[in-house]
Amino acid sequence: MMRRFDKLLDSVKNAVPRRVYSTFTDFIDGAGEAGSLDMGSRSSLHTGLQMSEDEHWEMNYHEAAIYLEEGLNNEKFDSHPSSPEELPAYLRVHNPWYHGLDLLASLVLILLAFTEDPAVPAFELPVWAHGTIELLALTIIGVELHLKLKWIGWSTILKHKRTMIKGITLLIMVLEAVVVVCRQSSHFRVTRALRPIFLVDTRHCGGVRRFIRQILQSLPPILDMLGLLMFFVATYSLLGFYLFSEHIDNGHFKTISDSFVSMFVLLTTANFPDVMMPSYAKSKWYAVFFILYIITVLYVLMNLMLAVVYETFTRIEREKCRALLLHRRVAARRAFRLLVSRRAPRAVRLRHFAGLIRHYAPHYSGLDVYLMFKQLNQSGSGGLSRAEFANVYEVFALRWAPQSGRAPWYSASALEPLGRAAAAAVRWPYFEYLIYALIIGNGVSLVLRVCEAAGDLQDSARLLCASWDTWLFLTLFLVEACLRMMASGLAAYLESGWNVFDLSVTLLALMGAVLLSIAPKLFIVVIFRPLRLMRLYKLKKRYRDVFGTLVLLSPLMSSAGCVMLVMYYFFAIVGMELFAGYDLKNCCVNTTVEDFYKYSENSSTALGYYYLNNFENILTSGVSLFELTVVNNWFILMNAYATVAGQFSRLYFMVFYLFTMVVLTIVVASVLEAFRFRIQYKRSTTKRDEEKLLHEEVHTNWEEAQRLGVSGDLADELRPFLPPGVDVTFIGSRPRTKEVLQRRMYQADILKWLSEEDESEDLPPSTTVTSSEDPLAPPLIQQPDGDNHQIRPGYQL
Repeated sequence: MMRRFDKLLDSVKNAVPRRVYSTFTDFIDGAGEAGSLDMGSRSSLHTGLQMSEDEHWEMNYHEAAIYLEEGLNNEKFDSHPSSPEELPAYLRVHNPWYHGLDLLASLVLILLAFTEDPAVPAFELPVWAHGTIELLALTIIGVELHLKLKWIGWSTILKHKRTMIKGITLLIMVLEAVVVVCRQSSHFRVTRALRPIFLVDTRHCGGVRRFIRQILQSLPPILDMLGLLMFFVATYSLLGFYLFSEHIDNGHFKTISDSFVSMFVLLTTANFPDVMMPSYAKSKWYAVFFILYIITVLYVLMNLMLAVVYETFTRIEREKCRALLLHRRVAARRAFRLLVSRRAPRAVRLRHFAGLIRHYAPHYSGLDVYLMFKQLNQSGSGGLSRAEFANVYEVFALRWAPQSGRAPWYSASALEPLGRAAAAAVRWPYFEYLIYALIIGNGVSLVLRVCEAAGDLQDSARLLCASWDTWLFLTLFLVEACLRMMASGLAAYLESGWNVFDLSVTLLALMGAVLLSIAPKLFIVVIFRPLRLMRLYKLKKRYRDVFGTLVLLSPLMSSAGCVMLVMYYFFAIVGMELFAGYDLKNCCVNTTVEDFYKYSENSSTALGYYYLNNFENILTSGVSLFELTVVNNWFILMNAYATVAGQFSRLYFMVFYLFTMVVLTIVVASVLEAFRFRIQYKRSTTKRDEEKLLHEEVHTNWEEAQRLGVSGDLADELRPFLPPGVDVTFIGSRPRTKEVLQRRMYQADILKWLSEEDESEDLPPSTTVTSSEDPLAPPLIQQPDGDNHQIRPGYQL
């Protein structure tokens, strides 16, 4: 009997198109496992389990939600759980509580540098204490890798480079921590510099990983330009050696290595004109050598590097937008296959969409679910087609409110008279001019107080920030804030960044005035009062563009800041392991930097304090590295350690400079790209276009909701918002993020990307379903038109 059945399947497979055969085999499998399940595709998470139809649907909703999560977080689908045994481990690792625990363990590992030898004196711990804490934190991170192994398997993990690096680093650190605890003493542990790997791999540092990925993708052109730059540095070093090595007074070119170091430092201009002056004293023509060098490497090649990096970064930013868009589209398609039914294989019904949201975002209300479904269902067919469902990520960002809710907040309340009076005051044509006049008056008063201040610092600070005029202007600014809040409501007031800034600065200045009256020596609070003057910069469009760019850049800048801190931590640990044992006091006798390290217990010159720039603990190492980043006199610290630790120690400082140059160049390129993006967006988008981009309208009523299949708990949630026989309009608002603006700027490119993807997968164009095509209708089995008819393999509904 089974042989005949197999032959029947083979004959069907050869006689009909692959898509029809897939639907047929799905039906056979479904009939065998779950009776007459009304499903298009069954979840792999309940393979082999005996469940009712409702339970099978719940598993489909769950797996579809996992696909959407993977699309949102840009996770590879090869780590998707594929069996019921893998699901528990997957859910534990993706639990928000575990994400927090993983982040905490990673931060604890990094902070251990404050307690380990060489430790910050105030935080020093015994070896057994910080060793035990390290092992505990590593255990928490190891549990995550163990759970990931349970559902991914060795074959996938070996192909996942980031996970492999994390696993190898974890193994090395566990072995080293065990050795430290057993020996009760620390050893040369440069691998501590790799601890940020665990932090970067946490769920909360996705932006940091993306920025690091952009750095790595930008490296090829940067390395090309660095190769060209180093060629000129080496060439000029060789020429400088033969020109100046015989000059007794010029010790910068005695050997080839001295010549290269001097020209490398001259690349940063830190030793100019000191490096030139001894030779310049012998002949004024020698200045041509140094002038040509600086023009070539600093003003030509360095700026050319920035241009190349900017072009690469812009291309990578566009490609990143494309890759994320297509990845989320694939995730939406995979989820779509799990949400369609056999009776409606081309559309997702409201019931199944609500089941998806119940697992993907449980915090959404029934009204949110219904309005998202309505917004997606542009065709009005009552079911979401594949093309409509592909836009599911766009509606997740919408926050809905009834159009009636856009009426003044004080309507029909006891505060309505006050609210109307405040609104009238704020709408007064001269209200803004009055506020700017108050700000200018505050500035004039501030200048007068600065000129008046003299003598005792405490009295001067009190006059500046706690005098009668300070209280007057702060009171007026508080009245202004209250009027704006009464006119628009607290929520609407706080939506404006400038309002938040004004209120924050006013409250801080008020707090500073109070604190200065209580503690007269608390001089730091004098900074708060002048900050209110920044509101004047809003008057000029160029400043508004700058501040708007900063807002768009804030996520990227936070990621870049984290990358800089990670780089500082890496080099600080390496620097402590290499240089912590050296004392720089009076270290450089008979060298060019001797004066900078002269130290006496009785007195010391201003230059003699350079011995404080060292690597004795993580804090002083960070300060020293920041001084190296600024590059002013950075060669003094490098030469000091070259004297006490050996000439090869120069490599540490040169490599650090190259790393910071690469990162900061990419940061500058990102700022340029963001500013260009904002300017182009402002030029191509009107206020009305932006309003349409950030807001969506949905018109509906109770009768339409019933036609869409609203019932049960969902109907109970919707009934208070949809009175029978009344049409209601809801407004959906999305945040003004760069990702949202990119969809406007790259609109033509997005259509091209989607069209190319559909062509590559042999799919029909991505358009919404027309009124003549009902996605809820049962499928029609059509015969292929000849031998050239092809169906995309593996696509089953």
